[in-house]
Amino acid sequence: MVKKYYLSTTDKKIGGVCGGLAEYFDIDALLVRLLFVFMFFSFGGGLLLYLLLWILAPKNTTAW
Repeated sequence: MVKKYYLSTTDKKIGGVCGGLAEYFDIDALLVRLLFVFMFFSFGGGLLLYLLLWILAPKNTTAW
């Protein structure tokens, strides 16, 4: 089975990016959110990466 990345429709705070990444990698969404916050404050690219994923990633329409 091929795994695909989708925006999360169930575990989302803003756009579902972190929830989708957590589902894809099968880890806790809090860890992904903390990683984005760390990247935002240390490298400055966390916000840009988040926005790009939010715009480009498809929504999961098959999830209940």
